[in-house]
Amino acid sequence: MTGFDLNEAHRALQQQGDGIGPLERWNPDFCGDIDMRIGRDGTWYYMGTPIGRAPMVRLFSRVLWQEEGRYFLKTPVEKVGIQVDDLPFQFVSLEQVHTDAGPELHFTSKTGDQIVAGPAHPLRVLSWPGSDEPAPELEVRFGMWGRVGRNLFYQLVEMAATESAADGGEELVVYSCGERFSLGRL
Repeated sequence: MTGFDLNEAHRALQQQGDGIGPLERWNPDFCGDIDMRIGRDGTWYYMGTPIGRAPMVRLFSRVLWQEEGRYFLKTPVEKVGIQVDDLPFQFVSLEQVHTDAGPELHFTSKTGDQIVAGPAHPLRVLSWPGSDEPAPELEVRFGMWGRVGRNLFYQLVEMAATESAADGGEELVVYSCGERFSLGRL
């Protein structure tokens, strides 16, 4: 795609505010792909250079959209394709909050998203392709997931309880907002 101006796009998005718009209701024309990529570590790149302005990255993350396995930046007037190396969000902190209703796991992403694991935001642990190494992830929004980093996964393991699995054996589990999440079998 030609004619994409990163700074102009940033200015246009700022006018919409910092919230997350109703992306599911926006149906703009596809305008092509741009040279923007989200690295495996959650770093955003434009034309091969890291975007160093955190407020700009945060704003772009608010219009991130996924369709049929592809990622886009989507506004009411345009939709442009971008590349994502792994998952578009990277979680960088975790806090366990104890409430009267039970424990809650509060995650913060590199782009400032505050997500509480629960029914609307499930936590799951898959395996990296070709290995048994855990690949934990948390649902963020619009069917998109964020990577729970290794250090946060170790924190979850420290918080976990050992319980009997339905088919025998034992597994590590954590609870948040009344939901049970398995971290894996022992």
